[in-house]
Formats: sequence, C-alpha cells, structure tokens
Amino acid sequence: MNLFGGFTFYAVLIVILLFILASAIKILREYERGVVFTLGRFTAVKGPGLILIIPFVQQMVRIDLRTLVLDVPSQDVISHDNVSVRVNAVIYFRVVDPEKATIQVEDFMMATSQLAQTTLRSVLGKHDLDEMLAERDKLNNDIQDILDEQTDAWGIKVANVEIKHVDINESMIRAIARQAEAERERRAKIINAEGEQQAAQKLLEAAQILSKQPQAMQLRYLASLNVVAGEKNSTIVFPFPMELASLVPGMTKETPAE
Repeated sequence: MNLFGGFTFYAVLIVILLFILASAIKILREYERGVVFTLGRFTAVKGPGLILIIPFVQQMVRIDLRTLVLDVPSQDVISHDNVSVRVNAVIYFRVVDPEKATIQVEDFMMATSQLAQTTLRSVLGKHDLDEMLAERDKLNNDIQDILDEQTDAWGIKVANVEIKHVDINESMIRAIARQAEAERERRAKIINAEGEQQAAQKLLEAAQILSKQPQAMQLRYLASLNVVAGEKNSTIVFPFPMELASLVPGMTKETPAE
C-alpha cells in the first residue's frame, strides 16, 4: 500500500509539473504577438517564436497582426438631397500596436465595426445621391481618413475602405433613368447645334474667300452645273450670271450710240 501510495503521489506530481510546463511554454506564429501581463500590470510584447511565462503570475493575450476584413452591415442613409438609400461597405485594417489594441479598447474588432457604421452614415449624409454613385473613390478616402484618425489611439491602421453597394428604391431608379435620358438628349442637341455653328462658320469663310476673287466664284458656279447635270433630270432651270457672259464671245453686243 505504501508503494502504491508513493507511486500515486509521484504520478500526480508529474502531472502537475507537466501542466505547469505546458502553461509556461507559448509558441507564437510569425504574424502573432503576445501581450504579457505580470500580476495585472503590462510587462512586454513578445514573439514570434517560443516564449516562456510564469504560470499563475503572468498572463498573455494573443494579437493577430494580419490584415483583417470587416464587413460593415447595410446602413440606412439619407443623402444631402433627401434621398433614402441603403449602403454597405468593407474595411481592411490591421493592428500595428498590440499594446494599445489590448489596453486602450476592450474589443478592437467590435469598436472598429461600430465606429465604421457611424462614420459611414455621417460622411455619406453630407453628399448628394449623384456624388454617392459617381465619386466613390473620394468618399472611400474620406471615410478611411476619419477611421484611421479615430482608431490610431487603439493601435489600429485602416488600410482601405470600399463602398460595396448603394441600394435605392424602384421609384428613384426610374427617376434616375429619366434624368439620364434627358441628359443624353441635351448633349445630342448641343452637339448638333455646335455642328451647325461650325458648318455656318466654314461657309461664311468660304463665301468671303470667293467674294475676293470673281473668277473663283465663276469656277464654283460651273462646278455646281457639272454636278447638277449628272443627276439625269429631264429639265434643268438655273440662273445664268451676267459675269459669265463676258467670257463667251457673241453673248454681249455693244449698244448702238444714238
């Protein structure tokens, strides 16, 4: 019995030592850091690799330094021109200071998510619907700058913000379609008017050039007759300028003197 009791004692002792050893040895991957607290006080940031801590005296919090992806739920936003839309986004960020991310905020993931939702509503509410649809890059940068400034105290770096969808109701979609069609018609009319203006300007310049040389005007007239003659018309009536009569012998006669 004594031998059995001694064996049991040593077995329990070995198990306790193994448990203490396992608690003391921590292995951190390349992208992980360990925030170590000694009796509740911050001691150091350790890792990666093999680290040792004192069981029951020291505690370690693992922090992932990889870029994290946060999907911001759809938010109801009223634009500056009083249009109700639903907008969602995605945020890419990472922890750059494990100490701050552990001490300064209870749950940096939840805190960043809530801050992103309020910032998304605040920023987009200052812009019109057209700006939300056409200037997403600018809005993404504005939201990123605000989030990055606010989360700096938590040891977090916001790398990128992307607005994924801007959902609007059916009536507003039809109104936007009508507006786009009216805009296309306006541009077509402007282009047509500009073309007529340029054509009129060129005709004016051509007329000014021809007016300086009467012979050029006559040659242009003859060229026009050549074009008309090729139309296979049975009867052609055209005016005959008197300037051309001087070029044809016998067409003009001297008026007899009285």
